Amino acid sequence: MANLPIIYALSDSIGETAEMVARATASQFNSGGFDIIRIPYINSVDQITETVKEAAKHTCVICHTLVSPDLREALLEQARQHSILTVDIMGPMIDTVQRITEMAPRLKPGLVHKLDQEYFKRVEAVEFAVKYDDGKNPLGLLKADIVIIGVSRTSKTPLSMYLAHKKVKVANVPLVPEAPLPQELFQVPSQRIVGLIIDKFKLNEIRCERLKTMGLAPDASYANLSRIDEELDYARSIMRRLECPVIDVSNKAIEETANRILEVVSRNKQAND
Repeated sequence: MANLPIIYALSDSIGETAEMVARATASQFNSGGFDIIRIPYINSVDQITETVKEAAKHTCVICHTLVSPDLREALLEQARQHSILTVDIMGPMIDTVQRITEMAPRLKPGLVHKLDQEYFKRVEAVEFAVKYDDGKNPLGLLKADIVIIGVSRTSKTPLSMYLAHKKVKVANVPLVPEAPLPQELFQVPSQRIVGLIIDKFKLNEIRCERLKTMGLAPDASYANLSRIDEELDYARSIMRRLECPVIDVSNKAIEETANRILEVVSRNKQAND
């Protein structure tokens, strides 16, 4: 069997893509038993020079995902001097897309992994919102970026999910006069809690519609104005006790309320930095 060349996989990021292409290529030749050397985080011409000098000692090919034009040019020049073949994995694709779209590429290494990290943060926040929705597990209150409290039908759950897609970990707790509140709620700093209040007539309307969709009579105590008054008075007393920010959601869309909460989250983050 012919001597197999060493494949060098170079990158100015972590080099996963270059190595994956190298291994996929190697698998097409006999046993695929090539030596593949991944060299990540290349950020200088000196590193290029040293790498090519080392590679020149062997029968080899260099594949790379360098996005920096300067590093790509340096690699090409050094490889030519040592008669080493190179394969530019990213360059032709970037150039083609640029030509078709007439958009300038950012040419920053590692962006795909940054996007992956953002995606996983979002998924994590969504899972958090589901796990700690409606006061299911009070332990989540101490882990949350923000805790939303309010009476039933003030959009606590939709807000939690909306904010989760903004990578904010949200727990929410319903305020019901007859239901004892978890002690963990009183351990959360007041600036990490947001209370939601609503006009009693608006809430009455919302609850009546909810009862209808459930096939129940709209005059049930759940939608009774005196009961709503009782719940809202109780909710306000808890919010005063917690000294937390309060948002009136009576005539606000979910997005508007969420933006107000995001401002609170942002202030908290700045205060902790």
